[in-house]
Order: sequence, then C-alpha cells, then structure tokens
Amino acid sequence: MAIQGSTNGAAGNGSSHSVVERRSAGFHRSVWGDYFLKYNSASMDTIREEQHIEELVKVIKKKLADADDLGKLDLIDRTQRLGIAYKFEKEIKDILQQFHDHSCSKSDAADYGHDMRNTALLFRLLRQEGYRIPACDMFNKFKDSHGKFSQALTKDVRGLLSLYEASNFRVHGENILEEALTFSVHHLQSALENDHSKTLSPGLAEEVKHALKHSIHKGLTRLEAWHYIRFYEQDASRDEVLLRLAELDFNFLQKLHQKELSEISRWWIERINCERNFPYARDRIAECYLWMLGVYFEPEYALARNILAKIIALASIMDDTYDAYGTSEELQLLTDAIGRWDMDALDQLPEYMQVFYKELLDTYREFEELLAKQGRSYRFKYAKQSIQHHARVYFKEATWFHQNYVPTIDEYMPLALETTGYGLLPISSFIGMGDVATEDAFEWLMSDPKIIRGAKMVCRLMDDIVSHKLEQERGHVASAVECYAKHHGMSEEESKKLMWGMIEDAWKDINEEMLRPTPVEMPLLMRILNLTRVMELLYKDKDRYTHAETETKDFVAALLVDPSKVIATIA
Repeated sequence: MAIQGSTNGAAGNGSSHSVVERRSAGFHRSVWGDYFLKYNSASMDTIREEQHIEELVKVIKKKLADADDLGKLDLIDRTQRLGIAYKFEKEIKDILQQFHDHSCSKSDAADYGHDMRNTALLFRLLRQEGYRIPACDMFNKFKDSHGKFSQALTKDVRGLLSLYEASNFRVHGENILEEALTFSVHHLQSALENDHSKTLSPGLAEEVKHALKHSIHKGLTRLEAWHYIRFYEQDASRDEVLLRLAELDFNFLQKLHQKELSEISRWWIERINCERNFPYARDRIAECYLWMLGVYFEPEYALARNILAKIIALASIMDDTYDAYGTSEELQLLTDAIGRWDMDALDQLPEYMQVFYKELLDTYREFEELLAKQGRSYRFKYAKQSIQHHARVYFKEATWFHQNYVPTIDEYMPLALETTGYGLLPISSFIGMGDVATEDAFEWLMSDPKIIRGAKMVCRLMDDIVSHKLEQERGHVASAVECYAKHHGMSEEESKKLMWGMIEDAWKDINEEMLRPTPVEMPLLMRILNLTRVMELLYKDKDRYTHAETETKDFVAALLVDPSKVIATIA
C-alpha cells in the first residue's frame, strides 16, 4: 500500500513540496485515545487501604512462620501466583534457602513419596529462586520399570499440572523434563477432553486450560495474578485472608498504575501527539505501559516504568518510520542526526522527523537531568548509546529493503536480532532502577550475554512467525520465515516448525542463565526474563501489539480499568 505525501515528504531544504510515494501499514487508531487522562486527578488517599493491607500481610507472615513444610510450600506458591509475593521476599528467600540446604545435606530430603504435586512444586520454587536442583533426583522415582512416567500419575490432574509447570524450567540436556512436558501436556489435554462427567471442578478445569496456553514461568506476574484470583475464588480450600489480601493489593496497585499511565498519556498526547504528527505509526501508549507492567509492577519501580514506557513508545515510532514510512534519503538523515545527538541537526530533517527528533532529545535530556540529581549520571551514556545503535541497525535493515536485497540467513539473523529492540529495552529497563543497577551491570549488558541473546531470539522469531505475511504484503525485508525456508529448501510451515524449536532452545538458554551463580543480581535478570515473557503474551499466535483491538484490549482493561471484586469490605 502507498500513500501520497507532500509538505512532510522531503528534507527541510526548499524541496519540501515534492510529492513522495510512501508505504503505509494501515495501522488502526488508538483503542484508548485519551481515556487514561482522567486518572490524573484521581485520589490516591489510600492510607486506610494500606493499613488494612499491612495488617493482612502480618497475618500471612505468621502463617508462613507457623506452617509445616508442605504448608510453607503451598503458601509460597499461592502468594506468588496471587501477585503478592513481593511483600514476602525475605521470608520466601529464607524458607527456600532452608529447603535447598536441607536437600543438599540429606539424601532423603524433601522426599514426598509419590506426591507429584508437592515434589514438582518444590522443584519449581527452587528453580525460580535460582537453585540448580537436579531434575533426575526429583523425578526418577515417578518412572516405571520401562523408564516411562507411571500411568498411575494420569489420574492426578493437580500433580500433572504441577509437573507441567515444573517442566517449563528445563535447561539443555534435561531429557527427563522434556519427557515430563510431553507426558503432562498429553494427559492434561486428555483430562479436559474426556471430562464428560465433569469430575474436574470448574476452577481446576479453567486453570488447566489457562496453563496450557500460558505457563506460570512464561506468564506476566500481574496478569497471571488477575487470572489466578479468579481460579482461587472457586477453590473450596482457599484461605480467605490470602484472597482478601490479593484483591485489596491488586486494586491498590491498579490505582497507582492508573495515575502513572495518566501522566505518561499526557506526555504522549500533548508532546508527541502521534495521531497528528505520526499518523502512519502505531498509536499505542496504553499498550506500551502494559508492556512495562510486565517488566515491573511493584511500587518501587515507578520511575523505571515511566522511563521505559517512554523509550518503547519512541522506539515504536522509530520502528514504523524506518519500516514503512521514511524514504531511504530521509532515513539516512535521521540516522545521522541521532548519531550526532545535537539540536543543530534539526534543520537537516524533514518536518515530520523534526518533531520526532526534538522530542527524542528533549525526553532523553530529562532522563539525563534526573539521573544527575540521583548521582547516577553514568547511566545516561548507556541509554544514549543504545538508542543510537538502534537507529543504525534499523537503517541497515531499511537499506536492504530499498535496495531490494534478499539476505541469506547468515546475514539476516545477526541484524534481525538487533532490530528486535531487545538490546535497547534491557538497557533502558535498568536506567530507572535503584543501586542494584551498577556500572558493571551495564557493562555486562553491553557485552551481549547469553540471556540477552536468548531474549532477542525469542523476540525475533515469535515476531517474524506472526507478522511476516502482512509485512511482505506491504513491503518489507524478508523475515526469518522466508530466510530459513530458502536456506533449507523447505516450506514456510516447515520453517515455522524449525523456528518454534529454536524458540524453545532460547528459553533453555534463558533458564540456564537464571541459575546460580548468576553474573548480576537477580532483580536485574528478572527484567530480562520479564521482557521475554511479554513476547509470549503479545506475539504467541498473533501480533497483539500491532492489532491492539484484540485480546490486548482485555489485558489493558483487566489491569488498568476494572478493579478486582473485593470479597469483604474494609472494616
């Protein structure tokens, strides 16, 4: 598709009235418009709520302290899945440390016989904490004399579900977890398909259906909490205090996030004004903020969310400018200007690019001033370098398209991994964090470690699988789907199957890098893991960022519009 442009078509050098034929992706308008501006004046007088939440936190802390081993495991699992584990970080860390130390000192430690649910739960919780707990030691006892998982397990749906969730933490070479995944998925699907007499409770059936689409490990903490609150409400054995705490805290955080999004929306509408200045680009500020909630939702990361949401919103405009709208000459000018990082370069740009360039430099200058006040000026260097690198790789990819060049797979993948933005976003995610984001941590990120390469691989391949057809129709450089198909002499469907296998391998790399000893502190690694989780949500079977009128609208509504129903009023 093409649209005709005139006054904003050429560089500001007197030729600005030439007609330029441009491609257009035909993106739909913003789903939310200025909806979230109304939360700017919303009351945040939540002292009473906070007091009630803290009272309930004390109750749960006492329960954690008093519970037996199985009770502790269950409470930890519930708090994590309900999205409130951040309030019990020290307690959870200490308990899991004790479980790990005990398992290392006794051969029969944490032996729950043939209780698959609790065995797999312990394995998952320890792996989540970064412990290299051996899978064979935990699961071999569940195999029969033929070396297969026992058929007796097929009747234990909760055990199968726990095994399935644990198998998602597998690393390379863990064949027993590969077998566990295949076994658990098959029998969970069978349990759903053959439950004609409705022996599964409605809550458990819904939980299984959801898990098979979104495992705990690959899900966004905040959105998974929204789902699990609803599953847990239907659990006859639920802890009413725990459920009340989860719902109160969900609503408390929602108010905080609404106010943050209101402020970011004002910046987007009043300063960027995507609808007027960049009508060719995706107008997706609410969806950008949803992306950031996947990276960190806790109150302590308010500044980090503000910075990262603005960076991804600006990067989204860049993406659409390089991908579809800008001419080769204009993109060269923009790339050079971003490399110069100087307002004097403004007059060399086309009018529409001048607006973008000015806001890019102004927004980053605000970041720089803020970091200077915090005594963290060193971080700005990495922020600036990463966005400049991003522009360069975008330009190289655009050059391939404008030259009608079809890269080989060996040429395509190194560049395509860089254009994902998953080099830019991890660095950007560290900028607004606390003291844990040291200069050494930024240098580690710049070295392109394995976990970053894994995140880039997941991002690139998932994006290409769901987006390649539409991109080829509008005009775009060949994707991984076409490149792998051509390289291996296979069909596109065979190419996609190969790529899904590569995605699973990339997840194993990520899982491996999350295990101790880790190169940087766990809170930093979690940002990279969470960025990868966002891809699983938004790109698993369709491009839900571009097509935000789909389930993405429901995701935004769940987390940022509709409060959770609190089961008891505040006394």
